[in-house]
Amino acid sequence: MCPAKLNRTEERGFIIPIGGGEDRVKDRQIHRRFVELSGGAAADIVVIPTASQLETTGADYNRIFRDLGAGRVEYLPITSRADCEDPRYVEMLDRATGIFITGGNQLRLSTILGGTAIAQAIRRRNAAGVAVAGTSAGASVMSEHMIGGGQSNVGPVEGAVTLAPGLGLTNAVIIDQHFTQRNRLGRLLTASSYNPFLIGLGIDEDTAAFIGPNNMLEVVGSGTVTVVDAGQMTHSSMWNARPGQALSLLGLRVDVMGEGCRYDLRERKAFPPDAELGHGPLAAEDGTKGA
Repeated sequence: MCPAKLNRTEERGFIIPIGGGEDRVKDRQIHRRFVELSGGAAADIVVIPTASQLETTGADYNRIFRDLGAGRVEYLPITSRADCEDPRYVEMLDRATGIFITGGNQLRLSTILGGTAIAQAIRRRNAAGVAVAGTSAGASVMSEHMIGGGQSNVGPVEGAVTLAPGLGLTNAVIIDQHFTQRNRLGRLLTASSYNPFLIGLGIDEDTAAFIGPNNMLEVVGSGTVTVVDAGQMTHSSMWNARPGQALSLLGLRVDVMGEGCRYDLRERKAFPPDAELGHGPLAAEDGTKGA
């Protein structure tokens, strides 16, 4: 699925993949920033807990966002593809000022939501300026090309990662989560080898990449975001590698970014927190469009 088309007068909303394991008790800076972007006291946030099979997930996030001052918070009890065609749920998304997709299993998300009225509504609302955040599985599903599964604690090898279609909020990146904690560099490198156009984002727990409508990413949280840029790759052995064979990937660029670092997805360039850019991902620019 390609990103939804923008009207000339509209600016795409923030896309906020979170690496999972975010702080839900103390400062809650990631959730707090999401509530602010969604309108604060005027926010109307809709939570989609479909990836999780725990009955309490939706209610837990409702409580967090209400505690942080969101004006209205509801969750969609979607457990089947039939639920995704319910006009009441689509109407809730059509009035939402913020959408949050919880963690769980990203293949459960994609197989239930993919191609439905709910998926279309999420993309339509993001294209109209609504912030969409997702944690863990909810982060992975945001991109057009999604990491559906794979091996941790391995180097880049043929077969280390399984790809599947995601929601398509952006076609610029491919996202992995719980990144450092589960040693997933090898599978992100493998995913990047399939299509060097994509920028790989490996997001740690309690860390988020706030991707603004100007395609500038800012790191928020206690961990790091690892960026794998294969755009200038000079050689990949993926095309003729045997199952399980180690890959040769030459000419990759890797940036590891802590809180406050920024990354320009158009220019494929990283900046330290104190860089003077004249703009940032949390300040909208006139005339800019989304990923």
